[in-house]
Amino acid sequence: MTVKITPQDVLIVIDLQKDFCPGGALAVPQGDEILPLVNWLVRQFPHVVLTQDWHPKDHLSFASNYPGRSVFDTIETDYGMQTLWPDHCVQGSEGAEFHPALDITRAQLILRKGFHRDVDSYSAFQENDRITKTGLTAYLHELGFKRVFLAGLAYDYCVRYSAVDAKSAGFEVVVIEDACRAMGHGHSVEETRREFMEYCVQTLYCGDLKSESIYR
Repeated sequence: MTVKITPQDVLIVIDLQKDFCPGGALAVPQGDEILPLVNWLVRQFPHVVLTQDWHPKDHLSFASNYPGRSVFDTIETDYGMQTLWPDHCVQGSEGAEFHPALDITRAQLILRKGFHRDVDSYSAFQENDRITKTGLTAYLHELGFKRVFLAGLAYDYCVRYSAVDAKSAGFEVVVIEDACRAMGHGHSVEETRREFMEYCVQTLYCGDLKSESIYR
């Protein structure tokens, strides 16, 4: 199956930041391996958006803010259960920077998320309370995009939530699986694939894409 990239398509690269790559505070296994593919994708698409996790130091998802709690514990919040993470992607920190090998020159929008202290934000479209919007839906609709392609980190968290929310917002959604890597906590990868099937999120590989040279 070959999918042709059109002017109404947008590539969203999710959280390709130092802290999510090997050596970072919340490293996704082999997260840096996708950089050549992501950079190739950036050259194929006419429109590119980057997301950037951007947490305050006292963010409610940081285990360090709860004496006696450990990373990967869960706490109850106003919006439901929240996993506790190591401090990561703190505003202005080196770990919050994009990976230096990522080509950001063609990005038309850099969307920062997770900057509210009292709510985490996996999705590029809305925060974990399922109420607070990032503004990305309105941006994409305003510019007339019909189909969203997703790549980045992590497949089973921020890519997953972004894909489902993009579908719910009325877009066709395609996840480029070989340009993602997963955290792989418990059954998170299997649950992600089941959810993609439930929401009719399409998955494919870079080799399935066909682009016009004008975008390169």
